[in-house]
Amino acid sequence: MTIFTNRNAAMGQIADRVYIRPEDIQRLEKWVEELAVNARVSIQLRNHGTVEGIVAVTPTVQIFRDPEGQEGVNGVVKLIDTIESDWSALVWLGDIEQIRHLDSVTMGSSKA
Repeated sequence: MTIFTNRNAAMGQIADRVYIRPEDIQRLEKWVEELAVNARVSIQLRNHGTVEGIVAVTPTVQIFRDPEGQEGVNGVVKLIDTIESDWSALVWLGDIEQIRHLDSVTMGSSKA
């Protein structure tokens, strides 16, 4: 699991892990549907860590290559904090275990 903050290098076309099985891709797409722009969320990660923030940009599932060159999909969600304005994080969709909504902006809300 990797969380990229504004102090880390930007992600490119390489992901630690890519997904090719239909059920894994459906799981990633489910996370996209739950991460409406402006939603305040708490994301439980597969490594049992959590990260909280406001969804700044609607995530998308995209094509990446893993370190061995295998092509598959993954995606990222960008979170920001309205109190700590210089903080942001990019979280891999594949690292998400569960999403908990902390406000009323939920699935089905308009997206940017």
